[in-house]
Amino acid sequence: MKSEANRLLFVVDIAGTLVFAVEGATAAMRANLDLLGLMVLAFATALGGGIIRDVLIGDAPPASLRDWRYSAVAFTGAAVVFFLHPFVQGVPGTLILVLDAAGLALFAIAGTQKALVFGMHPFVSMLLGTITGVGGGTVRDVLLAQVPGVLRADVYATAALAGSAVMIACCKLRLPQAWAAVIGGVVCFLLRVISVWRHWNLPRVMG
Repeated sequence: MKSEANRLLFVVDIAGTLVFAVEGATAAMRANLDLLGLMVLAFATALGGGIIRDVLIGDAPPASLRDWRYSAVAFTGAAVVFFLHPFVQGVPGTLILVLDAAGLALFAIAGTQKALVFGMHPFVSMLLGTITGVGGGTVRDVLLAQVPGVLRADVYATAALAGSAVMIACCKLRLPQAWAAVIGGVVCFLLRVISVWRHWNLPRVMG
């Protein structure tokens, strides 16, 4: 059962890494950074959240630094953006939103799953799943000297938190791990997409 969980975790992690690498490289391209800047932002966006998660749960060195495939996937995503930038610039905003929501869901579920494998409390696992989902984007925004989107965007971290909570609830109900991951990921994805479509936001202090 543990090997199945580890295999599922790896597949989801790699998929999320590719999606967020492309997103980070795209942000670097729009900020007019050079090739090195593009590679750095792709790496930070794709792997930053996972590295923070692994440090917090004591899995050191982080998995993404022990396994060369993570870095290879991140740099591959950056290379795709660099060499196919005319195509990337023409990608509709709706598709970018969908890919971002997919990456958020994949990382939130992967982070939650890994925290559970390491014996973390379910509530802590939810938080670590959320950190995995939003950590890389936060690092990216800081490197671009921007207020992190997670602190100002429509429902984002909340979507990751909800997806993680649903996944854990499904596990408590003894659903197969694969099904729990899929259900949690779908909840996160749909909540993120619908929140943008319906312009949902968390309450703010009214001055």
